[in-house]
Amino acid sequence: MTRRSVMVLVGALVVAGMGVVTMAADSNVGTWKLNVAKSKYDPGPAPKSQTLKIEAWGTDGVKYTADGTDADGKPTHWEFQAKYDGKFVPFKGNPDADMISYKRIDANTVDATTQLNGKVMGKTHVVVSADGKTRTLTQTGKNAKGQDVHNTVVYEKQ
Repeated sequence: MTRRSVMVLVGALVVAGMGVVTMAADSNVGTWKLNVAKSKYDPGPAPKSQTLKIEAWGTDGVKYTADGTDADGKPTHWEFQAKYDGKFVPFKGNPDADMISYKRIDANTVDATTQLNGKVMGKTHVVVSADGKTRTLTQTGKNAKGQDVHNTVVYEKQ
């Protein structure tokens, strides 16, 4: 192997390793269960349950799937795939939003913005605790009914 070949191989391994480090540093990735007792929904009512499955997607994004039961006992299913670039992507299943953008602040913090029919509806500030066990969302804005939203939603890592 020539010296140039070795340098190219080392460079490729370093770049690949950086990608793995970036993915590993995303503390949002994992399965999260809603803790209804620790959450506050204004306006209510709160859902009965929700489980998030967040997977790494691409080099800088997530695939998000949420399944649960609403306050009336009906099943819910939300999903999207987004890069942390602040660009809007389709948000399926959420009655209050049809588009979402994600922007990473740091490994434990994400800001999201939702839209419905082209109008910004809400902002969500997501923080994963330093120990990686709790994911807290602070949501403000309006729901599809035009009501002011001030939610604090707490999830626990499974």
